[in-house]
Amino acid sequence: MSLKSLILMLLLTFCLFPAYAENTNPNYDAKIAAKYDGDEYGMKSFVLVMLKTGSNKTEDQAKISELFNGHMANINRLVEEKKLIVAGPIGKNDKSYRGIFILDVASIEEAEALMQTDPAINANLLAAELYPWYGSAALAAYLEDSDKIWQKSP
Repeated sequence: MSLKSLILMLLLTFCLFPAYAENTNPNYDAKIAAKYDGDEYGMKSFVLVMLKTGSNKTEDQAKISELFNGHMANINRLVEEKKLIVAGPIGKNDKSYRGIFILDVASIEEAEALMQTDPAINANLLAAELYPWYGSAALAAYLEDSDKIWQKSP
């Protein structure tokens, strides 16, 4: 290889390498990234809550209804406070899972404190398992539209 070819190859390598090394997003929007407080990957830490059937086996339907009405009111309050990003039931399964929450909070401890505000959890109709979860910071965008698409209140 001639010296001229070697210099040309080195120049091309150093000029082109940054384009391959950075892997930047041409759709990146700094304003949106700041709005959702994502890291450089557009991700952030959340807490995933797996709701399971609790130890309370009461068959008092009036009490169960009262506690689950409180559970739904608590969900709505946490959504209004922008602490609860996703909530929903899970279909029948052999693990006693009943539903999930994804909480936008700083720690498991903060999530545990929020779970203690839920009447169904306090009465042990539901039990909560909490896990750190790393997901898209834009998940919070879900809340912006979720209240605009339902026709009947769940």
